[in-house]
This record gives sequence, structure tokens and C-alpha cells, in this order.
Amino acid sequence: MIPSLAGRPGARTVLWLLAAAWALAFPLFSTLGPHRTWGWCAAAGYLAAAALTARSPRGAVAAALTGAVAVPLAWLVLTGRGQSEVTVVARSGRLLLDTGRLYVEDPAGVDAYTPYLPGMALFGIPQALLGRAGDPRIWCAAAFFAALWGAARLSGASRPAWLPVLTASPVVALPLAVSGIDLPLAGLCCLALAAAGAGRPVLTGAALAAACALKWTALPAVAVAAALLAARAGRRTAVRAVLAAAACTALLVLPGALLQPGEMWRQVFLFPTGRADVPTPASSPLPGRLLADLVPGGWALAAALLLLAGLAVAASLAVRPPRTAAEAADRLALGLALAFLVAPAGRFGYLALPVLLVVWARTTARPARTPRIVARSRHLPVPSGRTGR
Repeated sequence: MIPSLAGRPGARTVLWLLAAAWALAFPLFSTLGPHRTWGWCAAAGYLAAAALTARSPRGAVAAALTGAVAVPLAWLVLTGRGQSEVTVVARSGRLLLDTGRLYVEDPAGVDAYTPYLPGMALFGIPQALLGRAGDPRIWCAAAFFAALWGAARLSGASRPAWLPVLTASPVVALPLAVSGIDLPLAGLCCLALAAAGAGRPVLTGAALAAACALKWTALPAVAVAAALLAARAGRRTAVRAVLAAAACTALLVLPGALLQPGEMWRQVFLFPTGRADVPTPASSPLPGRLLADLVPGGWALAAALLLLAGLAVAASLAVRPPRTAAEAADRLALGLALAFLVAPAGRFGYLALPVLLVVWARTTARPARTPRIVARSRHLPVPSGRTGR
């Protein structure tokens, strides 16, 4: 559990200062306007939080939330600025309302590609109906917090005190302000693992289906949640959850696949892996990307490494399945981190999802201890007709 807001002021001051240093790196080195805006605002908020920690821990969290979330999010939404993903999701929602389709036919440029599964378009519909009040970032954040709240309830924490601190941290505050599209996926993965840890197969399947309908990178969560359910409630329960996930995912994804099978394959699978006609902007110098760019046949080698990483994590699930939601979150984080590192195309920002899972695993994902009940013989009633000797 994250320490209480009143405890360890020195350690918290250091953490806020580290967050401020991280935020300042964006206006100094990033070429993306929204990231630079977030960096300046967040650095001010984190520095104020560091100054307030000793006197008012709650005030420190409020300052961090103001500087890292409220101010940059409001400014970027009101000015219509953000990462290109925001425009892509909004366009998908409008296309769905206007034509019943999700993908631009024969996209000519990178901005015309939609590398998401049909469920993501739902976050673009509010902007088509409400204008800026329906910005996808707002609704992505709402889905994220709703999923985390559900996960906390399943873990026995009705009022998670750690949530404001997690929200103010760079791992959540940055994507929330500039993009937001990965947050629903992260929240749904946490909800699915919490439901699996609580032995709830139907809820597990529904959360997994919702996540898999957003991005295909959610697929590893199905294997991890199934392994957790099998360890806690038996294989039949795990099979029920997987079947529920598959059925619900099919209901959400198949209509789009049947209407535009070629475009879905090109934009959702080929484009993110660097195999489409237009190069993907996911070009951070991670090992898999460097291998694909600098070594002859490097793309195939990176794909082979990706497959081996997946097989290794699958083997670990079979040999030593996770038995708590925390263990499952750690295993999923490990698998996703390996996949993002060795994939032929990727971004440093993708690693925020594994980090978030690891942090969540150390908060509400920990099972509560079962108190020991000791019966004392002198308190037991003596049955009638017995002398008690």
C-alpha cells in the first residue's frame, strides 16, 4: 500500500522532486507542443508539492493534481490541442455516427490511419455530439477511474486513498492530459485481474472483452487472468471467463471487421507493426525498432523475439501460475514490457502501462489478511444436562 499522506515526508519530498525533474525534461527536449505544455505545468505543480509535503501532505497532493492534471488538461482541451491520437479517436466516433464505419478508406497519410479496434470509437462519439465538452480525453479518464474504482471495491478498498497520488504521478497525469487513449485499457486490465482474483469469471470476461475491443495489445491480459482464475477457482471457471471474453469481444469487433476487413487488417495490425505503406510514427529507439531498422531481416528477427517473449511468459504461467491479483499484475507487466521492448515498432510511452500495473499491484491488488479467530473455552456455553467435567 502507498504510505499514508502524513507519513515519511522526506521520502515524499524526494519523489515529488524527481517527478518535477522528469516533467522538466519535456519542455527541454521534446518537440511535441502538448508535451512541452504539460511539462511546464506539471513541473510547477510537483515543485509546489515538494515544498508543501512537510506542512500539508494533502495540500501537496492537491498542488500536484492542479499542476500536472487540472491546468494542462483544461488548457489543452479548451485550445483543441493534444496528441494526434485524440483527433483519430474523435474522427472514428464521427465516422461511426455518420456512416456506420470506423476506418478511412484507402488512407493516404499517417493521420488518416486508425490503429485501434472498434471499441475505441465509442470514446469519440461524445465529441461529435457535445463539441469540446466531449473531448475523448475526458471520457477515457472517466472510464479509467470507473474501472479502478471497481477494482478497488473487489479488493476490499471502498475509498482508495492512493488514487489521488497515482493520478498526480507522471505515469497517469501525462497521458491523461495529452492523449488518454491507453488509460481505459489500463483500467480494464486492473479490473479484470481484480475480478479474477475475487473468483468472478463473468466480470473477468466482460472486462477482458472491453479491453480487447480497444487495442489488440490487451490480449496478453486474457492469458494472465485465465491462469489466475484457474489457480484460484479451477480450470472450468477459467474456461467460462475466456469464453465470455471471446463472445463479448466478437460482438464488439466483428461488425467492424465484416464491414471493412481489409482496412481493419491494414490499419489495426499492419500499420502499428511497421508493415503498412505509410511508416508508423511509433519509432522510439527501443531494441526491437533498432533491430528492425539496422539489421538485414531485422523485422523478422524482432517478430521472432516478440514470439519467444510471449512463449516464455506463457510457460511461466503454466509452470508457476499467479495466485493473487498482485502476482498476476506483475506477470502481465513483465510480459507487456518485454513485448514493447522487442516489438518492431514502439514508443517509450507504451511502457507506462506496465509501470501502472506494477504500481497498482502494490496498492489495492494486495489481498487483505484474514484475521485469526481464537476461541476461548471459558466463553463457550455448557450444554444443558452436562456438568462440564
